[in-house]
Amino acid sequence: MALTESFLASALEAAHRAADLAEVGIRARYAARDFSVDAKADATPVTEADRAAELAIKDVLRAAFPDHAFLGEEHGREGDSDYLWLIDPIDGTKAFVRGYPMFSTQIALMYRGDLVLGVSAAGEYGERAWAVRGGGAYIGTSAATGKRVHVSETNGFGPMAAISTGNLKSMARDPRRWQVLGELVSRVGRIRGYGDFLHYHLLAQGSIDLVVESDLNILDIAALVVIVREAGGVFTTLDGDPVGLDVRNALAGAPAVHAEALALFKP
Repeated sequence: MALTESFLASALEAAHRAADLAEVGIRARYAARDFSVDAKADATPVTEADRAAELAIKDVLRAAFPDHAFLGEEHGREGDSDYLWLIDPIDGTKAFVRGYPMFSTQIALMYRGDLVLGVSAAGEYGERAWAVRGGGAYIGTSAATGKRVHVSETNGFGPMAAISTGNLKSMARDPRRWQVLGELVSRVGRIRGYGDFLHYHLLAQGSIDLVVESDLNILDIAALVVIVREAGGVFTTLDGDPVGLDVRNALAGAPAVHAEALALFKP
């Protein structure tokens, strides 16, 4: 498969449309606090901005790639193709609703089961990250200002190593994994909980060394998997399995730190 510049350009344009078009207006609605909030079947919130943004993203991608399939957070699966676009229009809806800027638009492309492209656009935070398989990872305020990034060279646990955690509910109910997390915390220099897109961006640029997270789905992390890997990192499940459509947890890090953590988490 040859990934042309049009794939990335369309994904970046779709993220821009979702954030800035007046009729969608993720940024405008966030600033004005102008949106209704409903509860989904799993009791998580969804807003009209989520739904409108997903449709706007699909409009851009469908115009460029009419034969591709889609899997969206709000509107589900559409189509059947070797090319599957994975879309979370507002990853971090709880943050969006509560008024703090730790939310983003996540767009990824999967080709025959492999993640090959990712765009993570966090407009209110003022940052976006993107990567195409084989082309490196970039972070900047816009596509024009992006700089290539790389994970840290931290060679294992120790006083200089830093870990960030995300969702931990199911991990807290698993005595073995909870004990492993406690051991990790005791063996590193710093533990933080940046969450959502942010700790993966920080990992990709070498600012932290490991991310541990449970209670997620593929749409939360698909784009970030590509970005972290293209920055030289390793991204698996807590058991060391490849990330697929049924993923429920994540272990991502600089190679040496990931290897040490995986040796503890893996059954």
